[in-house]
Amino acid sequence: MFGSEVKICGLTRMEDIVAVNRYGADYAGFVFWKKSKRYIDPYKAGELIELLRSDIKSVGVFLDEPLDSVIYSARISGVEMVQLHGHESEEYVEYVKRTLDRPVIKAFRAGEEGALERALNTAADYILIDSGAGTGKKFDWTILKDFKRDYFLAGGLDPDSVGDALRTLEPFALDVSSGVETDGYKDAAKIEKFIKAVKNGGKYA
Repeated sequence: MFGSEVKICGLTRMEDIVAVNRYGADYAGFVFWKKSKRYIDPYKAGELIELLRSDIKSVGVFLDEPLDSVIYSARISGVEMVQLHGHESEEYVEYVKRTLDRPVIKAFRAGEEGALERALNTAADYILIDSGAGTGKKFDWTILKDFKRDYFLAGGLDPDSVGDALRTLEPFALDVSSGVETDGYKDAAKIEKFIKAVKNGGKYA
């Protein structure tokens, strides 16, 4: 199955918005975890989100944040979806959904014991399977071969590896950050290649 959706995560600059608008990402991620090198202030994120194409969904990414901080940053920035990338409880997930009335993506780390079972049963609207907290490293994709729920696939993806992912699995969406960067910044040419590769079953030429 080709035609999976694309999430470009860790956007911080006007140039990043221009690139995802031009090449047609489905989701644009903004990282509100202060320890990340891709951290963006919620007010700045809000300014960039206003410039996104209307068909691109904005996602705020949090990692084990206090609940009031998540609610505050989501409201200030205006993100349409919230991604919880830490070890947030089911009660936490349900509180965010109820309070913000916005879809929640819950991330799970593929190598953790019981992670896939928890992913199947979470109350989150969407799930994301990663190797860690945005490590950019690939995990053994074959563990998802018979997974019974739609998921965002993250970890170790780039324009050259995404074809293998699509031939191995049938992810709902592919999530990339470091794989479309050069020297720590988003690279418009790599974003173009990545999106083309996803939409064309692994071929970007």
